[in-house]
Amino acid sequence: MNKFKIFSLALVATTIAKAQDLEPAKKAIDAEQFEKAKSLLKSVIQAKPSNGKAAFLLGTIYLKQNITDSASIYFQKGLLASEGARLNNIGQGQLDLDANNKTAAQAKFDLVIKELKKKDTEEYVYIARAFMNADKPDYKSAIAVLTKAATANPNDAQVQLALGDAYYGDKNQNDSYRAYLNAFQFDNSLIRAKMQLGVLLKGAKAYTEAVKSYDEVIAINQNYGPVYRELAETYYLWANNVPKTYTENIQKALSFYEKYMSLTDYSINSRMRHADFLILAKDYKALELEANKMKELDGVNPRILRYLGYSAYENGNIDGALDALQKFTSNTSNKIIPRDYLYLGQAKIKKGASADGKSVEATQLTSGIADIKKAVEMEPLAANELNEIGKKLYDQKAFAAAAAVFEAAVTNPNSKNYLIDNFYLGNSLYYDNTRKDVVKPDPIALQKADTAFGNVITASPTTQDAYIFRARTNKLLENDEMMSTYYLQYLDVVTTKGEEEVTKNKNKFIEAYNNIAAVFANSDKTKAVDYFNKTLALDPANEYALSSIKLLTKK
Repeated sequence: MNKFKIFSLALVATTIAKAQDLEPAKKAIDAEQFEKAKSLLKSVIQAKPSNGKAAFLLGTIYLKQNITDSASIYFQKGLLASEGARLNNIGQGQLDLDANNKTAAQAKFDLVIKELKKKDTEEYVYIARAFMNADKPDYKSAIAVLTKAATANPNDAQVQLALGDAYYGDKNQNDSYRAYLNAFQFDNSLIRAKMQLGVLLKGAKAYTEAVKSYDEVIAINQNYGPVYRELAETYYLWANNVPKTYTENIQKALSFYEKYMSLTDYSINSRMRHADFLILAKDYKALELEANKMKELDGVNPRILRYLGYSAYENGNIDGALDALQKFTSNTSNKIIPRDYLYLGQAKIKKGASADGKSVEATQLTSGIADIKKAVEMEPLAANELNEIGKKLYDQKAFAAAAAVFEAAVTNPNSKNYLIDNFYLGNSLYYDNTRKDVVKPDPIALQKADTAFGNVITASPTTQDAYIFRARTNKLLENDEMMSTYYLQYLDVVTTKGEEEVTKNKNKFIEAYNNIAAVFANSDKTKAVDYFNKTLALDPANEYALSSIKLLTKK
């Protein structure tokens, strides 16, 4: 009986020791198996509530998953622990950083630092990661903290890994590479450092070399999930930057992401990361399936409405998209991103579209454009997304709607599509005012078109069609002087490009000559005849030129 008691106590002691061992949880965190890590850490805390480090690690996982309430609870518990309590000041410091209160965060970090011994580095690493993982990352502060740690212990692999991440975030590729290389040399079991060497190659668009680097990681540990996520992202970027590889590489990207999921977990948070990737990969059928699986797992999580809304819109269910996105964006406690408003705006425009797609009901158009403008106000770079939206409307001849979208797009002069968006804006306004049902062109809209074409010409003086459309616009405005000026500039720009280009644009030259001649007909008949003769040189049977010359030369 005594032996049995001794054995039982030994078994209990072993169980508690395992529960208190944080290494498996830390490995699970590194492998991005967050649900497994949370379970392990909760076991540790249950067995030993005084373990403040376990509470801190658990809180950081919740922060990573954007569950700040749970993170805050565990940091508070950790501060009351008798072991490792000070780490939880770091967790609370990140919460302060997320709240844009760096002063409060630094005060908490200083509480930790003042208790450190000379060779202590772990706390510095966690402080640096708090700076890096904040909603607004501060890589320079992270580098400053890690430089102190590296001075104290230059051979610490975790310090070097964190330095690599900080330098990478600060766009310092060379120092990042050296730090990652050092980290792996100091600890060759730290395969995340080796994987990050591939990430650097991915960032440099050296996709073939990046894949080879990831293959070396897989050769070390084929079950290391994060490397498959990096492969997925690499093939996604490869597909988009080398369009001829798109179909093949996007399928590889999706396949590797599935592999990543199978090696991590299928929790609601993992599924959300997967959904975000499916949006990037534009696999909306798969997104709809994933969104519905998430709904089954957690029907109250509001973010699922985002995925349901996006996929419904892309799969042609406009009413479903409107329902999901209006519910999601109407709740101000939800973390709304610009893309949410872009999709909501598109859904409203689509809902209001006529059967032939050439017009949009005024109320839906106004409301949809207001949402699109909200997206650009939230993030000016969202203007980059509007080109594709506007072009779809333009191609279906919904010119008023297209013009409204492009007008929102050109509010950001730093948009990568600024020049082409101005051209489409001008064209949309021009064509909207030349519809058969237009009784009188809108001078305000045409002035906007004129300005848009002017922006194109300023940015790209050799864009010849900007001149001819600006001339046509001024013709509608009945501004003969400016019409002639832009036709003449069009002729000059095309002529400079050579005879082949002139021949290619023969009909536009005839248009220019006839319109310029018509203006001169009222003030200088000789010049008018000269220009009509230029038309006849290109088209001897041109009826307008022939009849006009006849009238002008009639005695």
